[in-house]
Amino acid sequence: MADTYCPECKSLTEIVFDHSAGDTICSECGLVLEAHSVDETSEWRTFSSDSNDHDPNRVGGPLNPLLGDAALSTTISRPHGASSDRLSGSLGKWQSRGPNSDRGGLIHAFKSISVLADRLGLVTTIKDRANEIYKKVEDQKPLKGRNQEAILAACLYIACRQENKPRTVKEICSVVHGATKKEFGRAKEFIIKHLEIEMGHSVDMGTIHAADYLRRFCSNLGMTNQAVKAAHEAVEKSEELDIRRSPISVAAAVIYIITQLSDDKKPLKDVSFVTQVAEGTIKNSYKDLYPHLSQIVPSWFADEEDINSLHS
Repeated sequence: MADTYCPECKSLTEIVFDHSAGDTICSECGLVLEAHSVDETSEWRTFSSDSNDHDPNRVGGPLNPLLGDAALSTTISRPHGASSDRLSGSLGKWQSRGPNSDRGGLIHAFKSISVLADRLGLVTTIKDRANEIYKKVEDQKPLKGRNQEAILAACLYIACRQENKPRTVKEICSVVHGATKKEFGRAKEFIIKHLEIEMGHSVDMGTIHAADYLRRFCSNLGMTNQAVKAAHEAVEKSEELDIRRSPISVAAAVIYIITQLSDDKKPLKDVSFVTQVAEGTIKNSYKDLYPHLSQIVPSWFADEEDINSLHS
């Protein structure tokens, strides 16, 4: 029972929840305040003979279409207090030979992808896309003997590109343990090759723009909203120029330029640390952008005099 306002009684009264009908009823006048409501709490069951045993088991999680046989499985558990080798008999052997062993590898891979995605702050759609990519490659059974961490990281990198939320290679590798940048590169090429063979055409990796990284870098640097807006406009205008630098390098150089024109100046080493772009690379990109600063820097953010005060 709980207290809520009843429009019939015109006061705060106790209500009763009828879980069988899904109704919320006022205990004073009997008015049905809410009918056929859906109980969104978890469903639990326990098969213990002791009714006072509070060790419930979830009825079941959401179905995963990427898992075989609708993600249904049977697990033979050990009796309470049994040793770890208690199931070494026929039941344990049959369970290890069943399809659950293969599905267990998929479940573990999906959980690992989810952990990596959470470390990077990625949304669910990217996790699902990475799971799909891994499943497509895993179905061809060519993953034995390969670095699993590198494979999972490569799936996540490709998913980010395809969902137009790219992450840099260094960002991906920073959350992966047990895989070098070289192994990651090999895994990425391996996955793309097998996806192209399966689909019969080239893999759409999306187009990377400097603006894709800009807001995340600016946020990590603690820049103001005005500085972020100016940097975004400058990056968009820089795409009209023939600057033969990677989008990440351009984004880092633009951020450094905007911070030098603002009151809250950021040292080059901080920009390099956040963007994971070498200081020398930022300097070279800065030199390429310097002749065009009056074109790319918004006039409302900095005037000609401020721009000319920057070192070449």
